[in-house]
Amino acid sequence: MEFKASQIASLLHGKVEGNPDTVVNSLSKIEDGRPGSLAFMSNPVYEQYVYSTDASVVIVNKDFKPEKSLKKTCTLIRVDDARVAFGKLLEMRQQTKNNKSGIEQPSFISKTASLGKEVYVGAFAYVGENVKLGNNVKLFPGVFVGDNAVIGDNTILYAGVKVYHECVIGKNCTLHAGVVVGSDGFGFAPNNDSNFKMQHLGNVILENNVEIGSNTTIDRATLGSTIIRKGAKLDNLIQIGHNAEIGENTIIVSQTGVAGSTKVGKNCIIGGQVGIVGHITIADGTKIAAQSGIGNTISEENTTVQGSPAFSIGEYKRSYVLFRNFPDMNDRIKSLEKILQELKLAAEK
Repeated sequence: MEFKASQIASLLHGKVEGNPDTVVNSLSKIEDGRPGSLAFMSNPVYEQYVYSTDASVVIVNKDFKPEKSLKKTCTLIRVDDARVAFGKLLEMRQQTKNNKSGIEQPSFISKTASLGKEVYVGAFAYVGENVKLGNNVKLFPGVFVGDNAVIGDNTILYAGVKVYHECVIGKNCTLHAGVVVGSDGFGFAPNNDSNFKMQHLGNVILENNVEIGSNTTIDRATLGSTIIRKGAKLDNLIQIGHNAEIGENTIIVSQTGVAGSTKVGKNCIIGGQVGIVGHITIADGTKIAAQSGIGNTISEENTTVQGSPAFSIGEYKRSYVLFRNFPDMNDRIKSLEKILQELKLAAEK
């Protein structure tokens, strides 16, 4: 599809500087810009490319002041925030690509399932008994939706997502390829010479506007629900244990594990490869640095912790300075011990 600079500016509430009739038909990075493409520049590090890019249209911040002349073929669109504006265009483009509807074959949809308007079910998908799919739900090829599951309006399940029975997914959610929602939690009780499996009869609830990255797994509760609150964003390769709860708008980065029955507050940011033990609480607004280990409840809100076991990031940095100097400190201690030994021998003479 082709758009004029004036049309794009209208969508973004921006102002054209240059030729409003300039036409673009693709998106590009500013350093790789080509004729007919649209790029953006918000980070001053990339300003050098504004003057040399072949992109036909570049979105910039309103306060951008060129230090050199731009190419005559380059038209600017000035907006409040170039990065956000370009992000909106990417979202529109993605919505267009995902605008599928209809039932592909072969696929299976139970006669007792309920489907809303404009639903898309890709080839080899399975929709079980009494499933409820809202309006504009997209199930890409190979998706499994178990019996009695509910999926809200405008939610997208990409290829290979598995949603087990009884689980509930809210509106405007996105689950990327390979996500598993509602598999059994890791619950075993020692029983003489064996481990007795505890059955998991609960479910998983994902509230509205949740996004889950590829190959992340969210275990169903033993009883009750494992809950991902509205607006939470989980990266790829994350494990959420049974009966855990992730708070509103919390962000969790890849390869993190949250053990069972732990409650993570709202607006938290958890770095990559963090391990969190079970049955504890993480206060609202907590920031956890990458590769940290959380073994106890964090009660104070809006703190930042690091380390394994984790503690205040300020104390961690001071401790780390000492840790790095341990070899030199050890040499100095040995040197002092040698001097003391020599003084002791001299005194005994």
